[in-house]
Amino acid sequence: MSRLSGLVLGGVLVAALILNASYLPHLFASSRDIQGAQRLPLGAQDILRQCAGLHAVPGPPSDFRERERSDRFEQGTRPTLLKNATLWTGARNGSEIVYGDIFLDNGLVRGIGYIPEALYADRDVDVVDAHGAWVTPGIVDIHTHLGLISAPVTAGALDFSSAHGPILPWLRSIDGFNTHDDAFALAVAGGVTSAQVLPGSENIIGGQAFMVKLRKTSQRSPTSMLIEPPYTLNGTIPDPNSPGRWRHLKQACGESTRGYGNRMDNMWALRSAYAEARKMRDSQDAFCARAKAGLWNEIEGQSYPEDLRWEALVDVLRGRVKVSTHCYEQFDLDGIIRLTQEFRFPIASLHHAHEAYLVPELLKNMYGGIPTMALFADSSRFKREAYRGSRFAPRILADHGFPIAMKSDHPVLISRYLAFEAQQAHYNGLPPHLALASITSVPAAAAGLSHRIGILREGADADVVLWDSHPLQLGATPRKVWIDGILQVGNDTDHVLIGPGKTAPEWHEAPEVPDFTAEREAAFKWDGLPPLESMRTVAGRVAFQNVREVFLRQGGDRAGIMQEFGLGRDDEAGVTHVIVDRGRVSCVGPVCEGEGRNAEVRVDLRGGTIAPGMMTFGTALGIEEIQSEPSTGDGTPFDPLYQDVPKIMGDVGGLVRVDDALIFGTRNALVAHRAGVTYATTSFARSPVFLRDKFMGGLSATFRTGAPHALDRTAIIKPITALHVAIGRAPPVSYSPHSVSLSTEIATLRHLLLDGEDPRTQTGEWFKKAADGSIPLVVEVSSADIMATLIRLKSEVEEKRGTYMRMVFSRATEAHLLAEEIAHAGIGVILSPSRQFPWSWDDRRILPGPPLTNNTTLGTLLKHGVTVGLGTWETCHVPSTRFDIGWAILESNNWINKRQAYELVSTNLEKLLDLEGWIGDMGDLVAYEGGSALDFTSKPVAIVSPARQLVEIL
Repeated sequence: MSRLSGLVLGGVLVAALILNASYLPHLFASSRDIQGAQRLPLGAQDILRQCAGLHAVPGPPSDFRERERSDRFEQGTRPTLLKNATLWTGARNGSEIVYGDIFLDNGLVRGIGYIPEALYADRDVDVVDAHGAWVTPGIVDIHTHLGLISAPVTAGALDFSSAHGPILPWLRSIDGFNTHDDAFALAVAGGVTSAQVLPGSENIIGGQAFMVKLRKTSQRSPTSMLIEPPYTLNGTIPDPNSPGRWRHLKQACGESTRGYGNRMDNMWALRSAYAEARKMRDSQDAFCARAKAGLWNEIEGQSYPEDLRWEALVDVLRGRVKVSTHCYEQFDLDGIIRLTQEFRFPIASLHHAHEAYLVPELLKNMYGGIPTMALFADSSRFKREAYRGSRFAPRILADHGFPIAMKSDHPVLISRYLAFEAQQAHYNGLPPHLALASITSVPAAAAGLSHRIGILREGADADVVLWDSHPLQLGATPRKVWIDGILQVGNDTDHVLIGPGKTAPEWHEAPEVPDFTAEREAAFKWDGLPPLESMRTVAGRVAFQNVREVFLRQGGDRAGIMQEFGLGRDDEAGVTHVIVDRGRVSCVGPVCEGEGRNAEVRVDLRGGTIAPGMMTFGTALGIEEIQSEPSTGDGTPFDPLYQDVPKIMGDVGGLVRVDDALIFGTRNALVAHRAGVTYATTSFARSPVFLRDKFMGGLSATFRTGAPHALDRTAIIKPITALHVAIGRAPPVSYSPHSVSLSTEIATLRHLLLDGEDPRTQTGEWFKKAADGSIPLVVEVSSADIMATLIRLKSEVEEKRGTYMRMVFSRATEAHLLAEEIAHAGIGVILSPSRQFPWSWDDRRILPGPPLTNNTTLGTLLKHGVTVGLGTWETCHVPSTRFDIGWAILESNNWINKRQAYELVSTNLEKLLDLEGWIGDMGDLVAYEGGSALDFTSKPVAIVSPARQLVEIL
């Protein structure tokens, strides 16, 4: 029994303090021990209300779906009726499809399916006819750093990870959120309407995250972009009878937090932090128990126990925070599970989790139930803890019952292309309904917001995307995007042509993807490291049957790609046969069927393709095994612009050769080889994201990705391919500890090209050869202004020396601004990556392509007669090269054909890098089973190698 029986006598005094009758049972009780009333302290009402709020459960109000207007509604927004649509709603685990209309009004979905005319009669309504096209909820990106790493990246707006300690739950991403980030509009152009803005992962607890809509509001403030901001944002004490709002927190483990100690240090830091939070929670509970029992004398002079440093973690322990945990490896995941069990709190989503697919049963021990898995489609081996990652992880985890969310980690991957992550997950085995759910309803649920975003139903927010094709088709592009019922993309007055040529029925269905069952099982069996060697090699005759398209190399004066058979994706050309003898194509056509009867091996391509082996350019493929693990690579070369090169090198420029550092048999190289990328040209110049490397990029080498070692007869195609330098303004972050001025770099290049160094040194010899055109000079450059300076420098050198330089611009983000001048100067371009983004100030003037512009940088350059190749930044993305060129066709609105697309990653690169006589018609061919090599219907099954006189069966 309570000791408060005496309080009954003072009930009249207490009643005036009661806000709600629900408090009465807590305040009035009986006890034999207390005979008189205790004095009520000033502020008792606030204390009781605060205590009652401790037990509020986050979630929408019970009448949420009955709301008439969104809290985000903007006055003056006209209703929209979207007619004749194929509506993927996100309901029923992503399996529900409705054919009909959808009505948007007051920032909400007001009707779906059949829309009674009475709902919009006599109103000024925007009517859009979808003509049967797919409509989905707006995409939800559950892991971004939008607004914290703002494009273009500058030192004044780089608010990512804090340098002020490992445990920082009191920091809030909204306090660093920059509304001027150019990435917002680009993300919306990809159909992304909502995003979780997370602090960085260098801190063990990086701080509180927030969910935002990517529509800039009339208020123009970060706060107005928030979705259901928690009451703690401004210190409001909520009504204890109303449900609370979810909060969000970011924590991390593993390699990224090593700035604050090793794994043992970091786990102790987590345990210590949660122990402090537990003490605070227990103090609050004890304090409130006394207050609710009316034992005011026992807490006299005390205030409600709270501390801004720990209040977020206290809410974690109370189950009121959606915790996002960055964690990769099995043992780190096990440590996080132990943490949740010790302190009894759930994890909402595990991010990255590259080894989670290897331990699905372990993850089911997580306190509070299984988390959502927030994954990349295929970003493995970029650091040691990602080395065992598998592209089949989404399917494996889904088979074990885990909700799957694909994420961008923007700007690691660009948020605009989050749909491509879902497309790749589907290609690798994730069922279509789960792939679409992975970027809509699943991340919305993981954030606690599935009542309003990530789903199409009456009462949900009017965040809607109208697509030009099925969203899982390669290159699917939003025709229109609405956020809160307000059109963001696709205004008819923009006159942007979107999706021409996508009229065939297959464009409006999920693509039929290959069967990867064997590969998926091997990934699990071999603990993430399945063997990558070929199944067998055949030196005799191989017959390829049922071939739909054949693209062959041709040498001599007409070097390039010729289409030998097949008219394209939608033709009725049928199939043919291809005979290969000792690695060379000897017969193409129906007449070859008889010659195939005595073949050593017959391969049924089931309507597949034979096409040239592709080349990659721009990554560190072949000079490192793991990108961020220095012990697996070449190390750091000297940069002569800020440090003296050791005299023992005998070369003031410290020019080095890639062929001296080549590593064969790396997993990245072998995976690329098996994906149809059989050649690579690698230099020491590499500048991912908004970083910039050293001025001197060394002498690149071209090699075969599948070669076993450097002494193999065909391993190294050309030991010295090109001379590389990097020119650009100093970025806010760089691999180099010091950066020299742009003018210093240009002056140095001029000096070196005009006989500035002794030709008996490596630097003097190779810059002289670059000046006289004996070797290509590849300049990594982004800014059109710097390109203009380089064009003038090229002319100056050629005039003074009487030579013709073979200059190539790589990266070349702003090259479209000088397309005519670049063509006139005879300069080639390697766009790397193939789709531009305003990473840095030098990259800021991009040509984004549909649905924002009709043209792309690639199309603009080709139309002006510039020879263009495509490159890649990240080694782990090299296997997707064929999808990049397939996408390039679609972004050009089919102005680029398939033959030209193959040339972008084969013969065009060979022309630019002076490799024509080194590969030519002896170059590899790749056989793809199931369909075109440039979409999701096929997979590589064989490599035809004339130079090695054999066929590899993969």
